[in-house]
Amino acid sequence: MAKLRVLHNDTCPICSREVAAYDRLARKSGLELEIDGLDAALGWGLDRDSAAQSFRVEQDGQRHEGLDAFRLLWARLPGWRWLAWLTGLPVLHWLADRAYRHLAAPALYALHRRRQRRGA
Repeated sequence: MAKLRVLHNDTCPICSREVAAYDRLARKSGLELEIDGLDAALGWGLDRDSAAQSFRVEQDGQRHEGLDAFRLLWARLPGWRWLAWLTGLPVLHWLADRAYRHLAAPALYALHRRRQRRGA
């Protein structure tokens, strides 16, 4: 099975906890993950700000973003495969994708920007 490479906003406490949980489960199940934070954004061809806006996964040179990135990861993790399957159903995929792109990702990015302003 090909290694997955994950790019996430490691300055986000919510994102970091979630990715750490995925990493622990991946290690237990023998899945190899390479986890990158915002400092690795340039290696993904992105600046830090763009990288902070969405979750990304790369497999076999193919990059996936948002819900599709989550689904790729979930499909390989025991206990999460059901969610990958469920969010692959056409109507649920459409709803979940829009919920991530228009609600979750912008809200998390807004929190990121607030943390950036406070730290500046």
